[in-house]
Amino acid sequence: MKILITGDFVINIDYPIDNINKEIISLFQNSDYNIVNLEAPVTNSNSKIIKTGPHLKVNKVSTLAVLKVLEIDLVTLANNHVLDYDQQGVLDTLRFCQENSIATVGAGKNKETASKVFYIESAEGKIAIINMAENEWASATEITAGANGMDLIDDAKQIQEAKSKSDFVFVIVHGGHEFYNLPSPRMQKQYRFYIDNGADMVIGHHTHCISGREIHNGKPIYYSLGNFLFTEPSTYNDWYTGLVLEIEINEGKVTTSHFSVIQNKDNFGLSLLSGKAKENIDKRFATYSSEIQDFATLKNSWEYFVKQRTKTYSSYWSPSTFVKNKYLKAVLNKTGILKPQKKASALYLNLLRCEAHRDASKVFLNEILKK
Repeated sequence: MKILITGDFVINIDYPIDNINKEIISLFQNSDYNIVNLEAPVTNSNSKIIKTGPHLKVNKVSTLAVLKVLEIDLVTLANNHVLDYDQQGVLDTLRFCQENSIATVGAGKNKETASKVFYIESAEGKIAIINMAENEWASATEITAGANGMDLIDDAKQIQEAKSKSDFVFVIVHGGHEFYNLPSPRMQKQYRFYIDNGADMVIGHHTHCISGREIHNGKPIYYSLGNFLFTEPSTYNDWYTGLVLEIEINEGKVTTSHFSVIQNKDNFGLSLLSGKAKENIDKRFATYSSEIQDFATLKNSWEYFVKQRTKTYSSYWSPSTFVKNKYLKAVLNKTGILKPQKKASALYLNLLRCEAHRDASKVFLNEILKK
């Protein structure tokens, strides 16, 4: 049994099939089961949710053509863009997949359906696929459509239950820090926890760049596969490079390997890396994997990453977020009044880290958004 799993997949332009190298097509057509992360809704809806960052939707015709030529069996939908065009976008995407015989996991009309485990029956045994995403804009609720939002307690129970019903449990997580090639210490602890609760493998994507892997209690964790095919231009070189994870199951034994893919910056043509370019990616993958296994290095890298983004997070937590008039903002910036203040920062920190305050704050802020 051979399974291929990729990272983020978005085609939002007219995209000729000829842009995909024949080696890529052959790779997928010679696999027994293929999974991609469909990172944006397939919808005609123009009703956008309130959020930060871009609203994405795919080109329906080109997306379907590529999904079909690559013989994609299952799309993961637990990601931060599936709800960009509100509930209708989610429902349209589910309908699109159903009508084209493409299975889905990780999103649904409510939290109950979004969190359902997907099972693959094979000659090598029953395989459970669990798909979840960090809670960034797109999570389903008890009564609204969206993605299967991450919840540590629910996740652990679900993994344990899936393990009791299947031979293998693969957890696919959409999370991490964009353009950062390593997991945070929290991520490492959490993904290892999934292994400890019965997962046979954890696979990550979302960061738009590749990361490394580690073996925890004999089971692999791939922290980020990077982009697979994402037709949005970027000044960030890693945007155009990704990993395709290959899983082989033979007589109860699971082995993994990966292929490196690259998109052409001009037309997003997709091909396998080879030669020196492949060697460079392999070296980087090995370096990241080594850093992941050394906690002191991982912690230092994480603290450096956050330090490098001090300006960004300073603006997030500054009152300037609430000042829309650019002239007024400029005046207030000169006074220094819009800089994050220590007392306010202490309050924000406590609202975030204290579980009771965080629970209440989430309800309060959601009510504000409804007005």
